[in-house]
Amino acid sequence: MRGGSISGVIVLVWLVIGVVAAVQRGYFERDDTNCAHAGTTIVTVIAGPLNYIGVNPKIDCDLPEPSE
Repeated sequence: MRGGSISGVIVLVWLVIGVVAAVQRGYFERDDTNCAHAGTTIVTVIAGPLNYIGVNPKIDCDLPEPSE
């Protein structure tokens, strides 16, 4: 049981560090929201502490246009 709570705390701290990195990069301050921006923000949060050792995840989305 103790191992589960320790791993939960580690995951929580990992994600908090990722949120801090996303805030420092200004990802939550922009008004223009699109697939690429949302994807980059999510991947930055998931990357967590890896952001501080040089990982700079970026997502490029090309969504299909609706037919007319």
